[in-house]
Amino acid sequence: MKAPLLLAAAALLAGSPVSAASSSGGLQAPGSRFDLSHWKITLPEDGNEDGKIDEVDVGKIGKYVHPDFFFLDADGRMVFVAPNKAATTANSSNTRSELRHMLRGANTRIKTADPGNNFAVEARKDSDKFGAVGGKLDATLRVDHVARNAANPESAPAYAVVIGQIHALSYDDTKSGFGYGNEPLKIFYKKHPSHETGSVFWTYERNLPKDNPDRKDIAYPVWGNLWTNHDDPGERGIALGEDFSYTVNVYRNTMYLTFESARLGTVRHRISLVDNVGATGVADPLDNKYSYGGDSLYFKAGVYNQCSTKSSQDFWAPGCAGTGDWPVDRANGDYAQASFSRLVVGPSSPE
Repeated sequence: MKAPLLLAAAALLAGSPVSAASSSGGLQAPGSRFDLSHWKITLPEDGNEDGKIDEVDVGKIGKYVHPDFFFLDADGRMVFVAPNKAATTANSSNTRSELRHMLRGANTRIKTADPGNNFAVEARKDSDKFGAVGGKLDATLRVDHVARNAANPESAPAYAVVIGQIHALSYDDTKSGFGYGNEPLKIFYKKHPSHETGSVFWTYERNLPKDNPDRKDIAYPVWGNLWTNHDDPGERGIALGEDFSYTVNVYRNTMYLTFESARLGTVRHRISLVDNVGATGVADPLDNKYSYGGDSLYFKAGVYNQCSTKSSQDFWAPGCAGTGDWPVDRANGDYAQASFSRLVVGPSSPE
């Protein structure tokens, strides 16, 4: 179930943005090839030193390139790079070079958190007020690099990167719905430094308040292992530089996932976003019984580096190496990188 070969992405140069081939070392901006009309991007730095991570919105994004963190490679792929240690968003210790889908396009009269800029499931009582009911995210990519050095190598997020998401808005932004700001979907790639291949899996986060100890990510396998299995997946896994695709189709009230690899074949999953029945068909009594049925949702894609330098007994603290000096960290392998050859967002469709 491949969509037509259309491309969509976004780019930013931190601080003072530059054109495609000026001070960017001759690299082309993604906007020279990709349709950026409904994306903005967040990059891992604070170039203008305003205390906030840098972003460029839809209206300014088309001609911009970042020579280190977002650019086209020689094959026209859209490259995302995120060091282990760099500027982060306020509520995360993980860096990102990541797109956020903007249903409003360039119409800034619609605020980022407004229903018109986000989608909902059909069952939400006011779903007709949203920019869309459901939607489809379709990507082809390869993971080029994951962080190599972790003080806590048995930690689940060590050596891992998220390359696609659905995120829910918080109540502080929306003043409606559940508003816990959780993620019904994160697509992971994880590869230990000594392993031949890495694993692809996805997680569903129980939609509960942040202080609820049962708010955990439930992981489902695609190729290779889950993050609790530290064995080399070998031929069952995906190598660095190996292409694969994912399609996320939220149709009516259900999320359908399709993963495709030329070597490993097709894997499909489905999960309701309006009840607590998991992707295995078994009800989860610890989850929100309405799942994400009351939330405002949006797609994200790119590189969300899970190998943060945070070190503790916390689940999300792998203690990965990083100095904050990008040339040093790049030379030491303390970063994540992925290259997309295809990224499309459009209306959902029946399965």
